[in-house]
Parts: sequence; structure tokens; C-alpha cells
Amino acid sequence: MTLLVIAHNTFREGIRAKVLYNLVFFAVLLILFSYFLGQLSIGANVKVMMDVGLFSISFMGVLIAIFVGIGLVYKELEKRTIFTIVSKPIHRSQFIVGKYLGLCLTLFVQLLVMWLFFMLLLYVYSGKFHWQLTPAGLFIYLELMVITAFAILFSSFSTPFLSALFTLSFYLVGHTTTELFEVGKKTENVIVINLLDTLHRFLNLDHFNLMTEVVHGLPVTASRMANGIAYGLSAVILILILSCLIFQKRDFK
Repeated sequence: MTLLVIAHNTFREGIRAKVLYNLVFFAVLLILFSYFLGQLSIGANVKVMMDVGLFSISFMGVLIAIFVGIGLVYKELEKRTIFTIVSKPIHRSQFIVGKYLGLCLTLFVQLLVMWLFFMLLLYVYSGKFHWQLTPAGLFIYLELMVITAFAILFSSFSTPFLSALFTLSFYLVGHTTTELFEVGKKTENVIVINLLDTLHRFLNLDHFNLMTEVVHGLPVTASRMANGIAYGLSAVILILILSCLIFQKRDFK
């Protein structure tokens, strides 16, 4: 019950955040831009709209996760309400997990708004619903769950600015591990190769990238879906456990 109360309050705080609406508005503009960009393309209008639209939803979702997520814990410290919270019979891990669940719910609502607008725009343009894009939408949300977990992790021990910097860096590295690994192999340095191989195995956000498959009509195998879901849920659980351990040891005096 305590967990749900914290999650509900976090959801209400997230929905009221002004930065959230600004980012969603900007995302809608980007999706509209994909429509006009599609008009300029020859022979691949819908595919261009899909590519730009999916990227816009994904990237703006990441920004929402970062800029809303990093402030959840820090606000409690800044307003000193954290002292009231920890003085009650509430475990600190419940506080962290509750904040995380509330932010995930906020992200789900915002992502759903952007997704419905995007699908409606595609329907108006092409005259049909493109349900084949659904797996990509689900995996975008799964990726945002991982990004949110990292935002919570960094905000549990750092300032908002550094938390945003760390989370954004993780996002950028996570989508370039394959390229970095290929470049690292050319150095023929064993330490560099092993380090980049580790990054490629454990911080590879390309697990969630189904945009190429769904846009170009390529099959999305069950094993690809299963691997992505397993990777995402495992990452979320491990990151939340680490966040709880760090927050448990934190001294608020």
C-alpha cells in the first residue's frame, strides 16, 4: 500500500511538471515535421514519416525520463521533506521503487499520447493503421524504463545536473557500443577491446531498436523480442537494487 501511495504521488507530481508538457509539445512538433518531410520524399513518404516519427517519440521520451526523473529524489532533499519521509515507517527501498513506478506510469501516459497522435497522423496520410509499428513502440517504452532506472540511480547520490549528464551519457554510449567495439578492435589493444566488449554486452541499448525492422517490413522474431524483454527487465531490477543500496546508506544530516 505504501509503495502505491508513493507511486501515485510521484505520478501526480510528474503530470504537473511544466517541463514535461514542453517536451511533449516539442515531440508533437517533431512528429508533424515528419509529416511534411514525408511530403518532400519521392517513393518512400510513409517510411520517412515512420522513421522520423519513431525517433522523435523515442528521443523525447528519453528527455522526459531524464529531466523529470532526476528531480524526483532531489526535490525531496531540497524541500527537506525527505526527513519527514524517512522518519515514518517507510523503508527507503519503498521510496525509491515507488518513485520509479510513478515515473514509469507518467512516461506511459505521455508516450501513449505521442503514439496515438503519431498513429492518427499516419492514418490520415496513408489511409490505414500501421499496426506493424506496435513492437517498436513497446520496445521504446521498455528502453525508457531502463533510462528511468538509471536516472533514479544517479539522482540517489548526485545533483540534478550531474544526474542528467550521467544519464544522457549512458543513453548515447548505449546506442554506440557496437560502433565503439568495431573501432576498438582496430586498435589491437587487448585492454581496450575487452573494455569495449564488456560495454557492448551489458550497455547495448540497440536491444530495444526495432525501428529498421518495422519500418521496412522485416520480420521481428520471437527470440529477438524475448531477448530484448529479458535484457530490459534484468537491467531495471539490477539498477533498482543498486539504487536502493546506495540510498539506504545515504546520510541526510
